[in-house]
Amino acid sequence: TSSGSHSTTSQSLSSSPSSFSSSSSAWSSSSSSSTSTAQPGRPAPVDISSSSSARWAKSYDVCICHSEMDLEFVEELVSYLESQPQGLRCFLQLRDSVAGSAVMTELCEAVQNSHCWVMLITPSFLQDPWCRYQMHQALAEAPMANGRTIPVLKDIDRKDYPKELRNLYYIYTALKENSFRQIRDTVLRYLEELCRSSTSGME
Repeated sequence: TSSGSHSTTSQSLSSSPSSFSSSSSAWSSSSSSSTSTAQPGRPAPVDISSSSSARWAKSYDVCICHSEMDLEFVEELVSYLESQPQGLRCFLQLRDSVAGSAVMTELCEAVQNSHCWVMLITPSFLQDPWCRYQMHQALAEAPMANGRTIPVLKDIDRKDYPKELRNLYYIYTALKENSFRQIRDTVLRYLEELCRSSTSGME
């Protein structure tokens, strides 16, 4: 596994080796509040909680794709996201799936009914065919990603990062608290852009 001495970073495997030192501050976002004050050169903030927001077109803001072996970490992440002022809506398979329904159906509907997808890439994820299936469903739903697919690496080497995701920046969980904030900020950034684009289209 990768050394825990690394700071939490957002990285891409398509980058050259020297580019892996990018600081996590590059991903820190002023969007931790959906009503934050606009900064010079930044778009004006939008209210993602408005009743007319495009956010409500889907049942969930984020679907957490993970192995059952990583449930403890995922439950902490979901608790963190759902406790945010924006009340992020998370899909957690073991909690939110309908009893008696087919696994494949639930996985597909979870992807289709969520704005963003967090892929918790761990050794267990890589060995779980259902995790790989859900990852491919997310990529099929949004081939260009556009901020919707959020790979999160935990306890694996960069060389084991799935080749299907190597065009995407990822979050590395050296420091759990930092990675949780990065995930939150990435989801909020996508939701704000979604709502901003929707509002512009109606003008």
